[in-house]
Amino acid sequence: MSRVVPENLSARDGSPPPVKLLLGELRALAEWPRGLLHLPTGGLPRGDGHAVIVLPGFGADDRATRPLRRALERLGYAAEGWGQGRNLGMRRAVGEALDARIEALAGRIGRVSLVGWSLGGVFARELARGRPNAVRRVITLGSPITHHPQATNMERIFRMANPKYSGEIDWAAFTRREAAPPVPCTAVYSPSDGIVAARCCRELPGPNTENVAVRGSHMAMVANPHVLRVVAERLALPDRT
Repeated sequence: MSRVVPENLSARDGSPPPVKLLLGELRALAEWPRGLLHLPTGGLPRGDGHAVIVLPGFGADDRATRPLRRALERLGYAAEGWGQGRNLGMRRAVGEALDARIEALAGRIGRVSLVGWSLGGVFARELARGRPNAVRRVITLGSPITHHPQATNMERIFRMANPKYSGEIDWAAFTRREAAPPVPCTAVYSPSDGIVAARCCRELPGPNTENVAVRGSHMAMVANPHVLRVVAERLALPDRT
């Protein structure tokens, strides 16, 4: 398969966030303790009990998404982790396990919402693309979903964790993934994200997509009260018919 960049993609900016924004991620050291202590749910809409799977970002596991999941549980959702250990990239076994889990949950209690942090959001969109009838909606948090897949300060670490990854971009596959899956999709992003370029964290315009900017770091998105408000308000929307 050709990895040649098509002419209409050659001008895309693949540069990661600048050092100034990367250093700004140190604010996560202050944001995390507040989120771990308690994410406030007062004034947020109550949930209807449907299942929500929260997928962690690269290098993280379910322990990292606990603040967000606990808050969603207090709001009345059946919030669960992804149950696949540390996220080091999508493996076939991981994808198959998640696909089977979504199908089982949907068959038992209704369509499932997927909330994916960073790389977890990339996976959430593809899971929804494969099973749109089982997925209620997708919410991505600082996920590299459009524009350029390598505009991130985690690229070098990702390559170290995935030795077989050549770093070559399959542009045909990426442009197919850029289009949102056929379910309601909300992309939450921070303009000051120091890990993933904010321009890459936004959905393309469409009838089922929206983009919402929040204040805060990339590294503490799952412990951010502004993120929780956006997530809670979208999860409370009626399911599509």
